[in-house]
Amino acid sequence: MTRPPRHRAWYIAGGTALGVAALAGSHALALPSFFSKILPAAPTETADSFTAPLPPLLVTSRPMSFAPLVRQVIPAVVNIAITQGGGASEDKIPPQIRGTPLEKRYRDKMRHHQEEILGAGSGFIIDPSGYIVTNNHVVGNADKVTVSLTNGQELTAHIVGVDSLTDVAVIKVESPKPLPFVTWGDSRKVEVGDWILVAGNPFGFGSSVTAGIVSARGRDLGAGSLDDFIQLDAPINPGNSGGPAFNMRGQVVAVNAAIVSPTGGSVGIGFGIPSETVAPIVEELRHFGHVDHGWLGVTLDDGNGSVQIVDVDRNGPAMKSGLKVGDQVLAVAAHPVDTARALLRSVAAAKPGDTLAFSITRKGQPLSLAVKVGKRPANVDQ
Repeated sequence: MTRPPRHRAWYIAGGTALGVAALAGSHALALPSFFSKILPAAPTETADSFTAPLPPLLVTSRPMSFAPLVRQVIPAVVNIAITQGGGASEDKIPPQIRGTPLEKRYRDKMRHHQEEILGAGSGFIIDPSGYIVTNNHVVGNADKVTVSLTNGQELTAHIVGVDSLTDVAVIKVESPKPLPFVTWGDSRKVEVGDWILVAGNPFGFGSSVTAGIVSARGRDLGAGSLDDFIQLDAPINPGNSGGPAFNMRGQVVAVNAAIVSPTGGSVGIGFGIPSETVAPIVEELRHFGHVDHGWLGVTLDDGNGSVQIVDVDRNGPAMKSGLKVGDQVLAVAAHPVDTARALLRSVAAAKPGDTLAFSITRKGQPLSLAVKVGKRPANVDQ
């Protein structure tokens, strides 16, 4: 395991009583570029100014309207209601829906179905046959999942598969007609400062959109060993969990999963799971209903541009492959790794039984090892 997480105040967003954020979206759209304005070089008339002109500054101007993009993506937005049987009473009404439109819906459902709504979240359709992506923490404990489309239609969904390690879930609805859907974008191309559009079901109000920019990449919230969040400043609130964040071409580049907030409401610091992480997990869940992550059985620490192995599980995959305490890992499968999280992500993405080429140094000497990856047991950190 890595060192204890530094941040414990991060408020994980979701559809449960502890939940906070979710958004949703739909069809992809290629929009014209808005990034065309060039400012002149800074003046140099005064003695206090720079001796040489500043280089031209590229300014990305705000779109006049996000409406064309919203019209294309919003039909694939879904709102998700999570219920369990057992009836309801006043003291069982989840606190995050009190005073919102979802409270009335909660009470109506109680009268007709004697079910308890545990919370609400969001999701987005990725296939016209009805496959929907959301967060594991939105649907993982549900007895019944109800999906509401933007046209008012309600459909019962079944859970195809969940992955608690990455907080990804896939659910499925049946529809007599093909459903609107969105496509994945490449989160590896997302840069700090890029515009972002998010959509979802905040506080049970139904389909809503907000916009902002990418604030940071590679955020570690201390929620798990594979944390690699994109930080967004677009407002995300309770009910937004599981919804998408779009680039300006209408492609999903992140799934909204968490916020940090002392009040439970948006303070402009939200986090999404990048599409490069989510997309392959979704494919595994669609085809197999579960994900088997790779595992080494080691305890790691960050070094100077490398990752140090500080402990090795007895009879674990790492020990059987020849890795030892004190080894410094420089690269996995020819890809440099300079943090424990980077190494863990590389191993977790591999299938159990795969063999990965490790470039290491041992007592100052370079060495290459073929490391056979094991199957990650439940409830382990690394």
